Amino acid sequence: MTGDADPDDPAAGLDGADLEEMAAAHTTAATEAARRRLTGLVRTNSQVHASPRPGVRVGHGQSISGRAVRRGDVIFRGMAAGSGGLVLVIMAAIAIFLVWKALPAITGPNNGNLLTTQAWNFPSDDPSDIPTWGIAALLFGTVVSALIAIVIGVPIAIGIALFIAHYAKRRLATLLGGVVDLLAAVPSLVFGMWGLYFLVPSTRGFQSWLSEYFGWLPFLHNRTATQASQFGQSLLIAGVVLAIMIIPTVSAVTREVFLQVPGETMDAAWALGATKWEMVRAAVLPFGRAGMISAAMLGLGRALGETIAVALVLNSGFTINTHITEQGGDTFASTIALKFGEAASNNLGIGALITAGLFLFGITLVVNSIARLVIARRKEFS
Repeated sequence: MTGDADPDDPAAGLDGADLEEMAAAHTTAATEAARRRLTGLVRTNSQVHASPRPGVRVGHGQSISGRAVRRGDVIFRGMAAGSGGLVLVIMAAIAIFLVWKALPAITGPNNGNLLTTQAWNFPSDDPSDIPTWGIAALLFGTVVSALIAIVIGVPIAIGIALFIAHYAKRRLATLLGGVVDLLAAVPSLVFGMWGLYFLVPSTRGFQSWLSEYFGWLPFLHNRTATQASQFGQSLLIAGVVLAIMIIPTVSAVTREVFLQVPGETMDAAWALGATKWEMVRAAVLPFGRAGMISAAMLGLGRALGETIAVALVLNSGFTINTHITEQGGDTFASTIALKFGEAASNNLGIGALITAGLFLFGITLVVNSIARLVIARRKEFS
């Protein structure tokens, strides 16, 4: 020790060992106090967030009650679960109603076969008049017109989506995207009138040309028409109208999928010296394959259920017409719309229409379920 000791200094007269012992004790005490304060803070925060006590201040002068929080959580959970369950209840109610109303017609007297007969005759409610009906022509027309729509509409929609997402300038892409989305808002009645009064007359010559030069393909041969004026309201025209109607749906879905392509993937293609098309082919299209398939399935579901546009364009005949340029054809939806008025006084007729609705319900449900399964394969699109 050097110098004079200060009498007021508590460390006066202590050697080095004593000073080290005092410092260690002081450090230990400070550490223990800090630990106790930290533990208390953590416990307090845990109590506030996990199970708030009545009267605990949470900010801005507000207090929350544990009972109120628990009650609100239960109410919200119940509302959410009820909303989800309501969808299942509605679907089940529709299915039960359709089956219940269709059973009398399915099990009732019928001179035809439900799945193979190409007729729709319901004379009257007189028990002695046995109807003759089946859904064969309706099923065929529904599937064929929808497939034509998919074959024509999906490639066009994918091309539009690619152009908007990766080729068009920003302003042009915004404008085109808005126009395509606006097309989805056009009522189907407008499409039907356009198809009936413009598309049918203007494509008679084209249908005649198809039948003349590609008639060696069975589905394009017209066995009845001898001149262009005899072409018109055919499954081909119905499919074209449906194709135009599904373009907005398919294009909107695929456009969003193409915009989700990771930038790193496209940059890697650019770094390898790929051209624009090579980048799209190697990076964009493989990434969007699941999205394109699901969009096509959603468009197919729309085409299967379309009613008024097809009813206006097709010339009903209740026959399976494998030649798509010939006039005539029927679908489930158009038949229900056209025959409901005359079947209102016939119980079996109403039951037959509901049977057609049941089959249409099942087909669209299967198609949309397949679309959801395809989407679920890729979490990016779920």
